[in-house]
Amino acid sequence: MKILILTDRFYPDIGGIEMNSEILANYLYDSGCEIKIMTWSKSSSKNEFPYTIVREPNKIRMFKEHKWADLVFENNPCLKLSWPLILFRKPHLIALHTWIQRLDGKISIQDKVKNIWLKKAKAVIAVSKALRNGTFEEALVIENSYKEDLFKRIPEIPKIKDFVFLGRLVSDKGADMAIELIARLKENDSSLGRATFKNLTIIGDGPEMNVLKDVVKTTHLEDNVFFEGALSGEELVKKLNEHKYILIPSRWKEPFGIVALEGIACGCLPIVSNEGGLPEAIGNTGIVFERNNFESLYNNVQDLLKNPLMEKILRSYFKSHLEEHTSKQVSEKYLKIIESIVNSYERN
Repeated sequence: MKILILTDRFYPDIGGIEMNSEILANYLYDSGCEIKIMTWSKSSSKNEFPYTIVREPNKIRMFKEHKWADLVFENNPCLKLSWPLILFRKPHLIALHTWIQRLDGKISIQDKVKNIWLKKAKAVIAVSKALRNGTFEEALVIENSYKEDLFKRIPEIPKIKDFVFLGRLVSDKGADMAIELIARLKENDSSLGRATFKNLTIIGDGPEMNVLKDVVKTTHLEDNVFFEGALSGEELVKKLNEHKYILIPSRWKEPFGIVALEGIACGCLPIVSNEGGLPEAIGNTGIVFERNNFESLYNNVQDLLKNPLMEKILRSYFKSHLEEHTSKQVSEKYLKIIESIVNSYERN
């Protein structure tokens, strides 16, 4: 079975869709499928994949690869790569990873075209129920996987630090709320005469970095909040393993939240906002608070810190939740749908 995977970005670019494309392509290749990936991402210095990566294709190459494929899999709508399907009668599968709308909720002409395009596919997969319900109600739901061979608990690393924030430093991700939480916890401890205060590690980079550092300085939290910059690979895993809790206070409705799975895998109990796909991403393993409501965040964290039994119960769900999101478990579900579509096409 020849499968052409379309993804706007791929390795060496880093992101959730890029990772998802790599995980699925590797599994399908190992399962005996012929795989080609078409992307706009430029080449890296080395080729680490056993299948063909078609980068920055021209129109002739696009036609050639679409003609070659038994099935075209669009990993998130990418019309600039998938439009040749108009001319080829090929089975077409689309995976939805994010909302089809602008950040302010408005629907552009491009969004309307994408919604029409979804209806042309043989099947659509959404990575969360929230995304399905808010974007394309006919979609099947397959939640995302994570790299379980990389993100795991390292027992020899003690969890001596409290909170970690992992994400791009933009206002929608809510890193400022994480800093405000530490300030409030410190203020509360001071009023009770405690000498030790909670700490926060911020992992990531982005345009809000200097603003956040200024907030830390003006609120005198230099001994409580630490900026690590962008980390990846083993360095990131080791840093996550040092922490007890991962804060994901997104103001934006996250479609899913792979970062939550990565944190859980490293032994961090997740604390997430309650809309979008984040509650689905954590299942029964963590706590949720009202999105964009600091008091809700603070009160829920306080309840958690005061209740070690609650934390123990939440952590007891880590193993079973992660088992449902391994790359093998999730990729198998994709493969079954792909086989069903291709077999149905061949019979007709």
